[in-house]
Amino acid sequence: MKQLTSTAGNPIGDNQNSLTAGENGPVLMQDYYLIEKLAHQNRERIPERAVHAKGSAAHGKLTITHDITQYTKADIFSEVGKETPLFLRFSTVAGEKGAADAERDVRGFAIKFYTQEGNWDLVGNNTPVFFIGDPYKFPDFIHTQKRDPKTNMRSNSAMWDFWSKHPESLHQTTILFSDRGLPTSYRHINGYGSHTYSFINHNNERFWIKFHFKTQQGIKTMTNEEAGAVIAKDRESAQRDLYEAIENGNYPKWDMKIQIMTQEQAQNHADNPFDVTKVWSHKDFPLIDVGVLELNKNPNNYFNEVEQASFSPSNTVPGIGLSPDKMLQARAFSYPDAHRYRVGTHYEMLPINRPLNEVANYHADGAMNFGDIHKENGVNYEPNSFGGPKENHIYDEPAIELHGDATRYDRTLNNDYFKQPRDLFHLMSKEQKQQLFCNIAASMEGVQQSIIDEQMKLYEQVSPEYAKGVKEALG
Repeated sequence: MKQLTSTAGNPIGDNQNSLTAGENGPVLMQDYYLIEKLAHQNRERIPERAVHAKGSAAHGKLTITHDITQYTKADIFSEVGKETPLFLRFSTVAGEKGAADAERDVRGFAIKFYTQEGNWDLVGNNTPVFFIGDPYKFPDFIHTQKRDPKTNMRSNSAMWDFWSKHPESLHQTTILFSDRGLPTSYRHINGYGSHTYSFINHNNERFWIKFHFKTQQGIKTMTNEEAGAVIAKDRESAQRDLYEAIENGNYPKWDMKIQIMTQEQAQNHADNPFDVTKVWSHKDFPLIDVGVLELNKNPNNYFNEVEQASFSPSNTVPGIGLSPDKMLQARAFSYPDAHRYRVGTHYEMLPINRPLNEVANYHADGAMNFGDIHKENGVNYEPNSFGGPKENHIYDEPAIELHGDATRYDRTLNNDYFKQPRDLFHLMSKEQKQQLFCNIAASMEGVQQSIIDEQMKLYEQVSPEYAKGVKEALG
């Protein structure tokens, strides 16, 4: 057996779990191999996005309809009736720029809010969970969704081989191969922040948050056969639907809602509340109304606006923060790193990315420096004696209490990855279950039996009915 190493030849002891402070995180910057894997992945494709390459987008606004100022001091939520401009990009995940819109895949749901306190980016999907909970495995997972290095074709075997070895993917794959894995258009999907974020109020109290966007157009989906007929006629079906709806004044809308969890509730929660492979119970943490998101203007130039739009969860504003969610923390590094490589060093100076408020920093030189920064007598360091921008500690967030030793925790130990997929499966109608079975069977075409057998063991642990249905669909 060959020893796995870093690019410098250093042997890797654990390639499954990020280095974290305590079992529930956060991840540590000293995890050099995690950084190496993420940074390398961001440079594997040029010039299109490494993931979410095929996308559509529109301008719009968020209108606040309910008061949530008891939870957050963010200006965007400061008063009922407040409107904030935004840019929302939808996408498929695995396909390249030329892929068809009507493919079975997760849909990206990324929003850039242009607030008075800077840009707030909420980078989510049309699913409330994700395939993996540790960023260490993200490059490995994405490799299974892309083209085989030998055949240059998509590989069902690679996908199912990975999923069969990661029970944490059961929740997301159950959604992916359900009817909701093939929406008819971007207007007919929900959006989710997926990760756990934090709100901080005027008393400097922290709350943990989940974001939801419920489509007012209703959920509409297709079967594999219906999608095949659409693709045969129109590879830009979702792009066309969104563009024409807005051009015709049929502005799509979503209801913005949140779930709130206190820090005390998080400490006593049965599951890790920062695990992106799991949801929070709506019974225990009911949805709270916030506002209405509306899309009302198409881009004028696709490349300038949609292609160069650059979203990152690291873009937060006072009153909104991150959490110990390991995947979220890695994305806060990986996304801007990808933009610097793909678009350019000063990508956030482009009109589509530039915030409404004044930008003042000491980032010097590099590609795409437009020449309108560093006006403070040429000073590019801090602190200085020449009136340059300074820090202000009123924007410091309250401390997050951490527990545990810094080591690589095996996230599969004492972690139930079967209950939530089981609950979701039992919510499905007979027709939805049958569609799930058939969709999974179709995607397993060409997959070797040993991999299928491994996946069946996971389905048995979810529900014998689940495993039996897939077996029968496979014949």
